[in-house]
Amino acid sequence: MNKSLIVKNTRIIDPASSKDMLGNVLIEDGLFVDMAEGQLPGSPEHADIIDAEGLVMAPGLIDLRVFSGEPGHEYRETLASASDAAGAGGVTSFVRMPDTLPVTDDGALVDYILRRAEITSKVRVLPAAAMTKGLEGMDITEYGLLGEAGAVCLTDGRKSVQSAALLRTAFTYAANFSLPIVHHVQDYALTGKGVMNAGLYATALGLAGIPTEAETIPLERDLQLARLTDTRYHAAQISCGRSVNIMARHRHENDLVSCGASINHLTLNENDIGSYRTFFKLSPPLRAEEDRQAMIDGLKSGAIDVIHSDHDPQDAEVKRHPFAEAADGAVGLETMLAAALRLYHSSQVDLITLLRAMTQRPAEILGLETGRIARGRAADFILIDLDYPWVVEEQGLRSRSGNTPFENAKFSGKVMRTFVDGREIFRHCEA
Repeated sequence: MNKSLIVKNTRIIDPASSKDMLGNVLIEDGLFVDMAEGQLPGSPEHADIIDAEGLVMAPGLIDLRVFSGEPGHEYRETLASASDAAGAGGVTSFVRMPDTLPVTDDGALVDYILRRAEITSKVRVLPAAAMTKGLEGMDITEYGLLGEAGAVCLTDGRKSVQSAALLRTAFTYAANFSLPIVHHVQDYALTGKGVMNAGLYATALGLAGIPTEAETIPLERDLQLARLTDTRYHAAQISCGRSVNIMARHRHENDLVSCGASINHLTLNENDIGSYRTFFKLSPPLRAEEDRQAMIDGLKSGAIDVIHSDHDPQDAEVKRHPFAEAADGAVGLETMLAAALRLYHSSQVDLITLLRAMTQRPAEILGLETGRIARGRAADFILIDLDYPWVVEEQGLRSRSGNTPFENAKFSGKVMRTFVDGREIFRHCEA
């Protein structure tokens, strides 16, 4: 039983109810109990009190795409270190991808991840299970057993299933077990040996390019199959304006489909690669500036549902190579919100829309009870200073890997405190 907690003088923002007000919040036994613009009626006499002094209270962030090295590559990231990074970034729940050693394609491994997270993680770890055995795109896994073990969705993580026939089978079985499919859309034949966005800049750098068609063609295929099979389908991440248009069209026809975007593709573009900077080598690649602007428009219009970090820790052994040979991926749990706030401070996206894409919509897609500030819901929340200035330093990151594309970036806005079930799991040293 947790002691009662009152957070007073806070700006409460709950995207699920479009609430934005100054007030006080009462938390008891890990649940939101009451909130009011003025004095809380019937407040406990001996409650702990936090004076937020105007800081924003928002639901804890839910990150739908996080890779972890555990098990198999703990030197890159453990569930504990990912949890520390998540707490510092305001992420109170994250979906852990099945790209591990061994691959999370068995119910026993899902159970192991849940038990391990219960022991070592401060935040909620939501295990995703492999859609195909060994992530090889050949045979589907035991969806019923994976769901019973606690998997929240089915995905092949970084990999993309190329066979439309296999995808149709997978989608049909997933619908039978009420498990959402989260799919990375990539046509390997069109990607070829490409390592960055196809265009004049790739030509200038002498690097092979990846056309947007490598994303849009499989995205169109997946969405048609999702409609055919009545499957809850989430395109893991899109990166270009044409994908936004495709998603917008299909959303008018099918309310079971959704898509996500990495914070990297909303705030960075191909020019950030500069002189072959491998921390900007991502999959899908960073696109042209016009694509980034189209992605922002898609977020505002609702064509893009979710912002995620695409947290993918990689060590120096695979990143310190020539650009074409370096591994894809960047860490992002600690910087997702701060980077997103760039869009708010530049007046491109309003604050409720940004927070909705990291709280309410991820929760709705996975059927979670978290992601909102409401009576009777779990008290997962964060306190944010929207104007706090800070600079990203690789050595200050809590992740075991430092492959951040935001090294030395100047941000305005930082999480001051993070709570899960009403318990503080992170406090900025100056808070």
